[in-house]
Amino acid sequence: MENSHWPKWAVESIEVVPPNPEWIDAGRAEVQELMQRLSPFGVKEVEHVGSTSIRDLPAKPIIDVMAKIPSFDEVEEVAGKLAEDDWHYVPVELDNRPWRRFFIKVENDRRVAHLHLMLEGEPRWDQQRLFRDQLNGDPSLREEYAELKKSLANQFPDDREAYSEGKAAFIERVLGEGK
Repeated sequence: MENSHWPKWAVESIEVVPPNPEWIDAGRAEVQELMQRLSPFGVKEVEHVGSTSIRDLPAKPIIDVMAKIPSFDEVEEVAGKLAEDDWHYVPVELDNRPWRRFFIKVENDRRVAHLHLMLEGEPRWDQQRLFRDQLNGDPSLREEYAELKKSLANQFPDDREAYSEGKAAFIERVLGEGK
């Protein structure tokens, strides 16, 4: 696919870097900022999830947060509000995940955060939390996931979909163990 018309951040390579203890504080700050920005839209919960929320885990240096919203009816207004802080809305037809509305925060032409906006009652909310908590509580799972992520990043440096698909079986196993 020819990507010359895409911004740099939309096609940047996958880079898994060593764990950074500052990610937890950065996640906390992002959560607080998003709570303020999104509360007028009925958002009452925002959480730091993903690999940067897991202690001692190598990760792409991108803070993942999720927020619960009562409806997607105002997503254009949300996008306008978040654009003030360099958040870019990825239309659902490009994201291919109809269960969420996806935003990417960009600084200096690089992704620094992802926002997964989900409807109240979306099962993936609890799955994201469970996965984070399982890995935070189990060093052997954390190490296994770290090795998998590094291997996939080397195998698929320019294919985010293949990178994500490569993690699916591991994630499903961890979620199954956590029930």
